[in-house]
Amino acid sequence: MLSLSIFAVAAQAATQPAAANGAAPFARQPQNVVVPNRPEVRKFFNEWGFAEAVIDGDRVWLSGVVAGLRPGESMADADKAYDQAFRMLGDVLKRSGSSFDGVVDITTFHTDLPAQFEGFRKVKDRYIREPFPAWTAIDIDRLVPDGGLVEIKVVARRTPQG
Repeated sequence: MLSLSIFAVAAQAATQPAAANGAAPFARQPQNVVVPNRPEVRKFFNEWGFAEAVIDGDRVWLSGVVAGLRPGESMADADKAYDQAFRMLGDVLKRSGSSFDGVVDITTFHTDLPAQFEGFRKVKDRYIREPFPAWTAIDIDRLVPDGGLVEIKVVARRTPQG
């Protein structure tokens, strides 16, 4: 009988409105969604259906940023690609009310982890300093767009508002 009571309470809760204005209590709101400033970049994000970041209370969840080689570049240019990706992350963090000092978790997806790790780590360490956040590095087959070397996903705390 206890399990039936739990199901009855859960079913009743699921049918009740979550908030007086009809919005779910944890719904993304436009003021909490960070989108690109440049219209041509925003068009890409809209076509693919994602935001640069979503702010949730004192946390900001960034979408992955891909570090990739440009036409004519080789693996010798990978450090430039990694640096460009971290600069993009820094811009999104700033516009989200955070910084690299607020990063609590990094997940990186590498198309060739053994070959990329040392070079990537050196660039990362220019932006992420001690005490270091959590970091998970994953080896994968490929990224979108083709030619991507590493995708960097970050979660950060927002700078406390004084």
